[in-house]
Amino acid sequence: MSELEKSHLFYQSRQRRPRLARAEGVYLWDVNGKQYLDGSSAAMVCNIGYSNPHVLGAMRRQMEISTFGYRLHFETEPGEALAAKMATLAPGTLDRVFFVSGGSEAVESAIKLARQYKLAVGEAQRWKVISRFPAYHGCTLGALALTGYPPMTAPFDPLIKQMPKIPSPRAYLDGLDKDDPETGRYYADMLEERILAEGPETVLAFIVEPIGGASTGCLMPPKGYMQRIREICNQYNILLIHDEVISGGGRTGTFFAADNWNVTPDIIVLSKGFGAGYMPLGAVIAREDIAETVLEDGGFVHGHTYAGNPLACAAGLAVIEEIERQELMQNSLVVGAQLETRLKALMNRYHIIGDVRGMGLLQGFELVSDRSTMTPLPRDLDAHTKLVEAAYANGLIIYSRRSRGGYSGDHFLVAPPMIVTNKHVDEIIHKLTIALDQFGKSTGLGQ
Repeated sequence: MSELEKSHLFYQSRQRRPRLARAEGVYLWDVNGKQYLDGSSAAMVCNIGYSNPHVLGAMRRQMEISTFGYRLHFETEPGEALAAKMATLAPGTLDRVFFVSGGSEAVESAIKLARQYKLAVGEAQRWKVISRFPAYHGCTLGALALTGYPPMTAPFDPLIKQMPKIPSPRAYLDGLDKDDPETGRYYADMLEERILAEGPETVLAFIVEPIGGASTGCLMPPKGYMQRIREICNQYNILLIHDEVISGGGRTGTFFAADNWNVTPDIIVLSKGFGAGYMPLGAVIAREDIAETVLEDGGFVHGHTYAGNPLACAAGLAVIEEIERQELMQNSLVVGAQLETRLKALMNRYHIIGDVRGMGLLQGFELVSDRSTMTPLPRDLDAHTKLVEAAYANGLIIYSRRSRGGYSGDHFLVAPPMIVTNKHVDEIIHKLTIALDQFGKSTGLGQ
């Protein structure tokens, strides 16, 4: 691609990237022949890797039947089959599915479903959805009201009715032991305190990522936290929504991350790895009684044109078939443990790595200036961008964000496709080590 070639596209910035030539497995190649190992599954999307023959075959077969079938005109076999499969994978009585095209749509759909349910049961005074800070739940206006990430929300505050927030359980910053049940209770009880402050009769739902995503870099819940959250929601008749847009899809060893804590929410939102990059696809999965109550009360006043697109559903079903056929959830645990061990070993070499956290093939690490105090690196250093660029130059793709509410701190997600092997982990660590060395040299931080 010529540097002078004009692009008519615009996204977040003017940054340009090489033109993509092809992708297969865990690798991508640009038009100049350079190879990149996708160490973040794009944006934690491509869970089963690129160009999977089974998925492509399922999509071709559906394209020969129909590329589209509007849900108000027809039921489709892929839509029905995928919904039935999700009902078997989801916990408890969560067996009613509403398809969407992405994570923000899924979150918006979930909070609207929750609101309509409470209206239907005569609790119209309930409208507040409590979330956490920091947290990321999407970039549409409704989802931004739940998102605790000021650089993304502040420009749109006049358009948003911001929802109440409680602190995310960042035990590693507060000097608390995440393996102590008292720590879990300490953070979970902040939810009860906020409910009481808001007025329990006004609170509709609490939305939480079982494992933190882009805003907290694979933040793990302290012991007992998820269970206590469930108890509190039960006590005050508040709906519990699990945002599994990033953590769902099998990369933590179970299809839904929350299954690792045996906690059943009332609603789950899912996307990203659900369609695995083959088609835009997301879902809201709700308890049967929630869906039926809303339908009985006149119907769900909500919808998107591409909801239940048969081509997307055919791809999604084939993705799950590949996850099961290749036993990729088990692979995520085995290879993920190796990745976590290797990332933690880097802490012995680099004093600026302050924390490594995650589960399975959803791992993150955070850079700091002082590990004993967890003081972040200077904001102006822009470490989260510079390390990503160093890795990219060396043929490794990782994902970064600001860890301290969006304005400071630097964390990185390492979440390669679930088909990775220990050999790929070796390559990830090798390239990451080179990038860390280059970053240390260029910033004067050394090791």
